[in-house]
Amino acid sequence: MGQDNSSGKISKTSLTRRTVLSGAAAMGLSTVARAQAPAEVKVGLIVPLSGIYTRPGQVMKMGAEMGIEHINAQGGIKSLGGAKMKLVVIDCGDTTEKAKNAAQRMVAQETDLVAATGSYLSSFTLAVTEVTERAQLPVLTLSYSDLLTDRGFKFIFQTAAPASVQSQLGLPELMKLAEKASGKRPKTVAMLMDNTATSVATAKALKEKLLAQEGLQLVVEEVWTPPLADATPLIQKVRSARPDLLLFMPNAVSDAKLGLEKINEFGLGQGKIPTVSFSITIAEPDMLQSVTPEVVQGIMTIVANWGCKGHEDIIAELKTKYKEPWATQNVISTYGDMWLMKEALEKAGKADRLAVAEAFRTMDGGPAKYYPGGQLKFDEKGRRVGAGVVIVQWQNGVPVTVYPSDLAQASPFWPKKS
Repeated sequence: MGQDNSSGKISKTSLTRRTVLSGAAAMGLSTVARAQAPAEVKVGLIVPLSGIYTRPGQVMKMGAEMGIEHINAQGGIKSLGGAKMKLVVIDCGDTTEKAKNAAQRMVAQETDLVAATGSYLSSFTLAVTEVTERAQLPVLTLSYSDLLTDRGFKFIFQTAAPASVQSQLGLPELMKLAEKASGKRPKTVAMLMDNTATSVATAKALKEKLLAQEGLQLVVEEVWTPPLADATPLIQKVRSARPDLLLFMPNAVSDAKLGLEKINEFGLGQGKIPTVSFSITIAEPDMLQSVTPEVVQGIMTIVANWGCKGHEDIIAELKTKYKEPWATQNVISTYGDMWLMKEALEKAGKADRLAVAEAFRTMDGGPAKYYPGGQLKFDEKGRRVGAGVVIVQWQNGVPVTVYPSDLAQASPFWPKKS
């Protein structure tokens, strides 16, 4: 009995000690876990906020801010104990050299960034990602150039369809539209473009394959280096050739304004020569500061993304909060990038850039909500699987989505050539 009582006493004491130790250990682990869970997770936005490309950079910042606000309001990153996302904004300036320097500063000073997005122009993104690749920082981008994901890099993820694919998807639809509306297909085309990486990639795909495929003869081809000083010589050549179609590809609002003003001054605007672009620049709200809605009426552009059916709440909030009249690609894509980063962080389960990069590589997030077509999934090059295009057309002072039909806000029309 005594021994039993003694054993029982010893056993009870032992259990009590183990319980205490166990509880202490649990409390300790819990404390460690809480200490390890970050209060906030930093993500980067590297875009032009000075120089001639400031405007798209500002709009991308709006999209990022809205995305982060919505994510944090809904509980932050749940797999990290509700950690909030925090935006770090870096100005990449208006030249590739400035963009590269900005990227070097970003990776040196912001060592706890887990991902970033940017950099508007493909030329800038090419320079920036040379730096971020070495730093193993995953970067999302809506930039178009095929080169971005043709270099074998492991830390870049292209949410937009590359330029060659955009041309391939968009040009046949334009030709169908022209034939349906006017009864005949365009036969001749003029191409005016800047020499940024996006325009170069688009033109390469057009000239090597797509123009011939669609039965189009290239009668004028002119290239300028931004900023465009005088559009007169370019438009004079178009006036002399009188093509059935003009492909006009500026990537700076100031260049787009100069070109459109000259097109109308020479009596070629308002559908006299149907004009199509391959960038969002020509549909920026700033265009209406120097040209009237009549000047841009009917002009179309093929882009990687745009505010469309299903984005009504975001567009309404953008109008209220930032006084933006409509949502360009830059807003919607950058907003979507924040949610894509959240998805990767949830999957990674830790605020670590290598884990986040791996989460992007292995992600299979289903149909894309904030990008046209395809999946929230990347192929071996880092290109979003099935990424589509949107065709936008100026109608009554607003550039609206007219293709694809499931995302369209209005039906398209083809300007009548006089």
